[in-house]
Amino acid sequence: MIRIAMLIFTIFIHTICFSQKKQTLISNDDLLFLKTITSAVIDSSRIFPGQAIPSFGENNTGGVLIRPGGRNAYPSFWIRDYAMALETGFITAKEQKHMLLLAASTQCDQTWITKNGSLIPLGAIADHIRIDNSLPIYYPGTYSYEEQGTKQFGTTPPYCDQFYFVHMAYNYVKTTSDVVLLNKDINGTRLIDRLEIAFKVPPVRADNHIVYTNDAFRGVDFGFRDAEEITGDLCFASLLKYRAASEMAELFTMIHQPLKADRYKQIASAIKKALPSTFADEKGMLRASTGKSKQADTWSTAYAVWLNVLEGDDLTKACQALSDAYEKGTLAYKGNIRHILITDDFNEKTAWEISLSRKNEYQNGAYWGTPTGWVCYAIALVNQKNAQQLAKAYIDDLRENDFRKGGEAAAPYECFYPPSHQQNPLYMTTVACPYIVFKAARFRSSAP
Repeated sequence: MIRIAMLIFTIFIHTICFSQKKQTLISNDDLLFLKTITSAVIDSSRIFPGQAIPSFGENNTGGVLIRPGGRNAYPSFWIRDYAMALETGFITAKEQKHMLLLAASTQCDQTWITKNGSLIPLGAIADHIRIDNSLPIYYPGTYSYEEQGTKQFGTTPPYCDQFYFVHMAYNYVKTTSDVVLLNKDINGTRLIDRLEIAFKVPPVRADNHIVYTNDAFRGVDFGFRDAEEITGDLCFASLLKYRAASEMAELFTMIHQPLKADRYKQIASAIKKALPSTFADEKGMLRASTGKSKQADTWSTAYAVWLNVLEGDDLTKACQALSDAYEKGTLAYKGNIRHILITDDFNEKTAWEISLSRKNEYQNGAYWGTPTGWVCYAIALVNQKNAQQLAKAYIDDLRENDFRKGGEAAAPYECFYPPSHQQNPLYMTTVACPYIVFKAARFRSSAP
């Protein structure tokens, strides 16, 4: 009890530092560097109207698309990667509107079953959209409309994209004040109605709105681990639903529908209340799920802190667990973060319980920059020095391998693992997500 009391006091002191000193997780020079490389990567990720991508045709959608990264990686419009970069401020209102309406126009308007036996439910949002013909691909693993939906990626589309669709609309309306767009008719259905339909697609527990799945009818919880088999109650998808519910409440407030706004506030409140008791382990980390692959999840834990879902002792323990793991060397490498602590690997052959990837490659144990900002922010609440060291290691690696140097330099990578595993250069969320956090952390004393 004394240790917990001291940790709570430490968080209180660090919160004061955040407020009074405009938290400096990274230096001004490092923040400026991160800003410029983020802008450059997003620019390299744009596909302009009429621009051709080798083997994938021209962008015939009528507007700019932003793919997950530059060069030859992921040559389509991915909903989640784009949505995760919105708060950088580097995507124009015109670009946002085009991609929002494209996502809305390709929303599934009739439940159907793929030739491979998977279901695409009414209201589903595409995982990614082809640039040449705007066909929605609702499942990972293919660019083929006809061949999509193999059961290795679940029997329903990933749950995250519905909530990122809400975030796309929220960010556009919030930054442009174009509330009128919410009533725009898209193939016979208003945008605000499409948001509600999408929000209700992923299955949830009736009592607390926690998102869940099962073996018989599995859906991927979050596309950054779509190669992993994760079942039961799902932490990251529930965090995304929490944020989407809060955003829906604000959107309905904007259009003067207080009853609906209150309903979405109640959903967000129920998820926030249920998350710690559903997912927290003995260390204070949040587990990815309650079924298969129910290991402690660094991404979910840090993101929950960033969203201000955790409070009191739950917040203290989560932040301290991440800080302790950083000190022990089980969390990070060169400032990039594993999905699972090395000590929590399922066994010697795999990090997650069931994976399509070999151990220590891709989502099954490689290190990713995407969550670094969330992790730094969480650690800073209990140990600012550790957080600053982690952030510095992340920036130093980017500087050393900055793609703008030319030659073999190609950072930011999607993920890597020593000594030689590197995947997908010029990857957008590797810099966009940390930049959003480091920029915002200077102007607020606690998570939103």
